[in-house]
Amino acid sequence: MTISTVGEKVQAFIPAPLPPSPPIDWTPELRKKFDEALLALGRLDSVSTLLPDTSLFLYMYVRKEAVLSSMIEGTQSSLSDLMLYELDLEPGVPLDDVREVSNYVAALDHGLRRLAEGMPLSLRLLREIHGVLLAKGRGSSQSPGEFRRTQNWIGGSRPGNAAFVPPPPDEVRECMGKLELFLHDHPETTSVLLKVALVHVQFETIHPFLDGNGRLGRLLITLLLCDEKVLREPMLYLSLYFKTHRQYYYELLNRVRITGDWEAWLDFFAEAVIATASQAVETAQLLLDRSHRDHDRIRALGRVAASILQVHRALMERPLVTSNWLAEKTGLAPATVNKALGYLERLDIVKELTARKRNRLFSYTEYIGIMEKGTELPEKQI
Repeated sequence: MTISTVGEKVQAFIPAPLPPSPPIDWTPELRKKFDEALLALGRLDSVSTLLPDTSLFLYMYVRKEAVLSSMIEGTQSSLSDLMLYELDLEPGVPLDDVREVSNYVAALDHGLRRLAEGMPLSLRLLREIHGVLLAKGRGSSQSPGEFRRTQNWIGGSRPGNAAFVPPPPDEVRECMGKLELFLHDHPETTSVLLKVALVHVQFETIHPFLDGNGRLGRLLITLLLCDEKVLREPMLYLSLYFKTHRQYYYELLNRVRITGDWEAWLDFFAEAVIATASQAVETAQLLLDRSHRDHDRIRALGRVAASILQVHRALMERPLVTSNWLAEKTGLAPATVNKALGYLERLDIVKELTARKRNRLFSYTEYIGIMEKGTELPEKQI
């Protein structure tokens, strides 16, 4: 539709409600790709039963996703920067960048907790999650938790030269209301993975908030898969795949809007799920193998091994820590923690990053290296 905004007439796009009409053309190739994606999700879900403590894996994995999703929006925070910030230490990048990543972690935690409490995945919950996502930092002035009341646009300096102009503000609530109905299988039941793929595009097209739409749209994928019990734990994050194929991702979103080519998007989405789920399984296995190898080397130390193993377990949860944090986490005396860290340094399991006597900073470098794959900042990439 044509709207008048900031003194010029522009074309704003109002998406038709889901499901798509005409219906999806399910070619044998597309159906096969979706079957493969579901199998990949099943393998990923089974990993959570193989890990001795899924929470140790998830702590870092959620943070990796937060870093990647925020990178797509232009932040420069690394995984190590985020962990320094969470320890109340100075990160190596602007604080606003790290706050945005930290907000993402808090937003996901909030959404999962509310779903576990029995709250449906609804517009109310999306607004709550958005409120947490923009609670601190740059986005805090952009109406956190509220649907927009003014026109926004994507690309360009104004609606007139934008790459895409979402629905006018007075259409947002109706568009989102229809999306909420689709989430709850009205007007018809939709298979889970297809629903997730369709909802992501629809949400990004409506762009219902002034800021944070991209991050919340990516969060929505994981929340939906957990809410629909496809995944027991939030272990699938597509941000790395979207970041790697960013231009094609945006092109496909526009093709859906302009020509209704849902099939190309669905093929891409299924491929993203297959690749990402496989990478997550591989990462979990690498972390498991790393921790087992180091665990065995520590046990070989004999009588002193017990306290060192406690410190090692804490390092698996937070692989960048201060000695003070380790003492608080394990309940061991600071002298015992420092002695354990000395053994771990000699085994080349941890490295000290500071040269001071108190509250020294240590890194479980191999563990962090496995998790940081794909999160390198642009200037560090080859």
